[in-house]
Amino acid sequence: MSGMRGLTRRSARRVFRDRREAGDVLAQKLVSYRDRNDVLVLGLARGGVPVAWPVARALGAPLDVFLVRKLGVPQWQELAMGALASGGGVVINDSLVRSLGVSDEQMQDAIVRETDELHRRERAYRGDLPPVEMANKTVILVDDGIATGASMLAAIRAVRADGPSAVVVAVPVGPPSTCRELATEADDVVCATMPPGFEAVGQAYEDFHQVTDDEVRELLGAPTV
Repeated sequence: MSGMRGLTRRSARRVFRDRREAGDVLAQKLVSYRDRNDVLVLGLARGGVPVAWPVARALGAPLDVFLVRKLGVPQWQELAMGALASGGGVVINDSLVRSLGVSDEQMQDAIVRETDELHRRERAYRGDLPPVEMANKTVILVDDGIATGASMLAAIRAVRADGPSAVVVAVPVGPPSTCRELATEADDVVCATMPPGFEAVGQAYEDFHQVTDDEVRELLGAPTV
């Protein structure tokens, strides 16, 4: 499978005002998916949901939330040694785990802790409602950006297990190498901004505040179709 067609460098150094503007820009690059009855947009919680809402609205597609939790390295939580996703999908960076000497016990502790938080957020966002059906759908996974790609990779593999017809990755910003790597797993990758000197997702935003659970719930309750 090759998902290279959507990659672009046309706005390599663009800075977005906020996640909403990033979603508007991203939607313009996804026009080929507009007004199709088989498209489902999933925003990765929490930061991906404010980007995904304008995408879903522009495409005339339903929106739902998808949960992915980073597995942080002990004593260095910002560094991802893997990720887990709704439905039980887990991706581990084996080379990083070996190089840092992370034990099996530490790994299992991280998985248990983040699984508990993932389930808490699922209840907070969706209540008792089940997730939408993904079988035979073109699923567009949206986040506010990617760095290592571990979270998005976990999401792709978890969604694949539900039998969609295609999986599309759509992000406003990410390093060129990670966008290319994800193109080997997804059917299409739209990475609107790929700064050659990428350091962090936040560098592409003027406003990169931490999205709250209340913001996510509000956007999920706002109609897109």
